[in-house]
Amino acid sequence: MDTPPEAGPKLRQVVLDTEDARGLAEFYRRLLGLAYRPGDEPPPPGQPDERGRDWLVLRDGDGEGVGLAFQQVERAPRPTWPGTGQAQMLHLDTTVGSAEELRRQHDRALELGATVLHDRFDDPEEPLYVFADPAGHPFCIFVA
Repeated sequence: MDTPPEAGPKLRQVVLDTEDARGLAEFYRRLLGLAYRPGDEPPPPGQPDERGRDWLVLRDGDGEGVGLAFQQVERAPRPTWPGTGQAQMLHLDTTVGSAEELRRQHDRALELGATVLHDRFDDPEEPLYVFADPAGHPFCIFVA
């Protein structure tokens, strides 16, 4: 008989270092349809953005899923993947249900400021694109 795995910490969020926490949070908020944690929303126009210069968190609608956080840093070297040099350290995987939706999300990602790092749209087993977000962090959108 299998024994249940030992309970461990619960994954709360993935944190991306960035030189522009508000800008990167806005990119992922729009791309993934997430919402700011209460208190992390952008301030009214003309007001200082104190939180945007430190730490921001995005969550799904019910606030229960794994969040995406953004930590302001002075310097964040851009990954050079797929080339050599600066490793990517991690990347985000996102999925869509069809090749048609993948095409639509490809166009949305580009409109929001992403760049394509790798195009594997024609792969019959797993069509995908690898993008870099505006700060250079790689992320994938693929059909699952």
